Parts: sequence; C-alpha cells; structure tokens
Amino acid sequence: MWNALRERFASHAVKAAAQHAAPTVAESAAASSSAAAANVSAAASAASATTPAADPAVTSETAALETDDAMLSRTATRVAAAARTAGAARAFSASPAAAQEYTISLKSTFDLHRIESADGPRSEVTISQDRLVQMYKDMVVMRRMETAADALYKQKMIRGFCHLNIGQEAVSVGMEHALTRDDAIITAYRCHGFAMMRGGSVASILAELMGRKDGITKGKGGSMHMFAHNFYGGNGIVGAQVPVGAGVAFAQNYLGHPNITFALYGDGAANQGQVFEAYNMAKLWNLPVIFGCENNRYGMGTAANRAAASTDYFTRGDFVPGVRINGMDVLAVFEAARWGKEYATSGNGPLVFEFATYRYGGHSMSDPGTTYRTREEIQHMRSTRDPIMGLKSVILEVEAATEADLKVIDKQAKEDVDKAVDEAKASPEPAVEEMWTEIYVKGTEPESLRGLTPDQIHRY
Repeated sequence: MWNALRERFASHAVKAAAQHAAPTVAESAAASSSAAAANVSAAASAASATTPAADPAVTSETAALETDDAMLSRTATRVAAAARTAGAARAFSASPAAAQEYTISLKSTFDLHRIESADGPRSEVTISQDRLVQMYKDMVVMRRMETAADALYKQKMIRGFCHLNIGQEAVSVGMEHALTRDDAIITAYRCHGFAMMRGGSVASILAELMGRKDGITKGKGGSMHMFAHNFYGGNGIVGAQVPVGAGVAFAQNYLGHPNITFALYGDGAANQGQVFEAYNMAKLWNLPVIFGCENNRYGMGTAANRAAASTDYFTRGDFVPGVRINGMDVLAVFEAARWGKEYATSGNGPLVFEFATYRYGGHSMSDPGTTYRTREEIQHMRSTRDPIMGLKSVILEVEAATEADLKVIDKQAKEDVDKAVDEAKASPEPAVEEMWTEIYVKGTEPESLRGLTPDQIHRY
C-alpha cells in the first residue's frame, strides 16, 4: 500500500517541482523534478518504516489518501512551493543541484622541487557544489570576524598583540576542506582563522581576544594562543611550533594513525635553525608532516628578499620534496593539501609547502602596514588576487550559484558575526581562580605555586 502511495505522490511531486523549480539553481527542470521526486519518495519510505501497520487511524488515512489524487496533487504543490520560497541560503543543502560535482581547471600552477609533474598535484579539481559554496562562506565569515576584531581593537576592547589574517583566508580554508578533524594543524600567532576552521565558534574566538570567560581558551590565551581538537595553536615564539609539529607527526606515525600534521610558519621564521632541524628529523624518520611556509612577502616590516638569500622557500628542505602554491587561490590550496596528505600518509615522508599569499593589513594591529610598502601595492593585490573574489568568479562561472545567492551568504555572514560580537562582549571576565588552572596535568600539580609576586601563593 505504501509503495503505491509513494509512487503516486512522487508523480505529483514531479509535476509540482517542474512548476516551482528554483531559478537560482543551475539545473534543468527535468533533473530538479526527478531529484525532488526521489526525495519525496525517500521521505515517504522513511515514514512508512516508522508507521505501525496495525494502527487503524493510519490505515484509514492511507486509504483516504489512495483515493484522493486531488489532495495528493495539492500536497505536492504546497511542498514544492515551500521549497521554492525557503530562500537561497537553504538551496545549497536542500536542492538537487547541491549534489552536483564540477571539474574545474585551476587558474594557478604549481612549482615543484624533487617531484615530477606527473606525480604532483593535479591541474584540476573535482569538487561538489556544497563544498564550493561552503568554502566561499567560510572565507566571508572569516574576513568578517577579523574585520570585527580590527574594530574591537580600535575600540580598546582588545589589548596587546593581535595579528589578523585578512587576505590570507584561502590557506586555512582550502587546507581544512582537504583534511579531516583527525589530522593535526599547528601554526604561529596569526591563528584566528585556523581556530575557526578547526571548529571554534566566531563568538569564542572574539571572546578570547577580549580576554573573556567564554573564550576558546577561557580568556587566558588571547590572540596568539587558541586551541581546538587537533589544533595545537597559536604559538607566540617565532618558529618554535615547527619542531613541535614534527613531534605531533611522530606520534601519529608511532601510533599507526593514517593522518598527517601541517606545521605552519611564516617567511620571517623560515631562516630559523630549528626549522631545518625539524626537516632533517622528519625526513630521517619519514614522518607524515607537511611543513607549510605562509609567505606573505614580509616578515614584520622586512621584505622577504631583504632577509633571505633564497626566497624559494619550497626548496629549502633540500632532500625534502617541495611545492609552491598560489596561497590566494583556495582551490589550489585544496588540491595541494589533498595531494600532500595522500603523499605523506603513503610512507613517502615529509613535504615542504610554500603558500604564496599576502596580508592586506600590517603585521599586527600596531603596524599600519604602509611604511615598508605602498598603498598602491596593497590595492593592486586586493583588486587582482583577492581569494574571496577569485572563488566568487569561479562559482559564477560554473553556475554553482548566482550573484543573488552569494549576496544572501554575505548578508548572513554579517548578521552572524555581529551577533557573535554581542555575545563576546556580554561574556564576563574569567574568575581570578581560573588563572591557577590548566598549568599542570591534573594529578601532577605541585603542592603550591607562586604568582606574580612572592606573596601570591596558590596551594592545590
């Protein structure tokens, strides 16, 4: 009985979906109708699986439905109309086109070191509409978040060090979409975007920047020390996170986990001795680690070519293969990270990636960013290589979404970040007692611990 009902309801759904097909989805009416019918049929199937066959009321209602084609038609029409008016923001996850995949030729090429072209990252990516649109949303939200942090700093609600990644969003977003949460990431102090992509909420990140109780590290870490599941920071000591990342990869290898670690650092840290020591140990033991240099062209206020004899950072590993990636192209980052994970977890050992990227602002909030480079240079990068605009053009080109669809996402991102700002502001400061927690692993605390001054003694 339910099978017959599903078939008849689906036939009405086909007609209704064709009449109410959303023009914002780049699919033919026939494909939309077939998928809508399949969805309706699946829903009816699920309903039948949970409906007690012996229930007289259900049996009676089913009989009535079977004999009332007009009601079936009206119901299907209402369902299709409701789906049409649900809004463009929902269309990406609910529409038939959401399952569509695109094969996109990359606009960027890869420079390779000790890797044959045929063995390196591909020149095209196959990616779903859902992922394309989610990448766009992630970058828009990230930029809104960092812009909000900029404003909060200028309002003196954020104090101390604060390093924003406006312009560099493609690195963290492209990387995260190629990994799983079982893979690990460790980075330097420009870490807000990575914390967000690893699962931190915008509100928790902004609250942390303001030193509030609901911050991602309870208000005790600030801008440079944010942590999440398999995200090891946020580290304030230049270059120190690189050998730690090699250690995380050592643990993955030792435990037999099929995962990798991305150990990220900037071009300013690339000349540190500990970076090269980490390269050596990682290759000696063939650890599943990718050393990623985010080359944004300036180490604080010093141009890379004034500080490094060689700015081909992807070749710095010598005996470690390397790849230079356009870090302003989220799809290029995605493909490189996907390939890199496959390479490193196949027993081939480490890689050195160089992400050629650019920050629009200064090194930190105390740096105007215009004393060592021209405003024209910054504007040129914004207008020609912006990662968000670059992905937007790809989305429109393959018709994964319309301009109107993306404007809905832009508007929602602004509203969500504005709400997160209010939530962060409403969070109280942490209690003084909180300052004595999480210094030692529970059960290993000493009898007492001294505070800032000799008379400040805390006893555990």
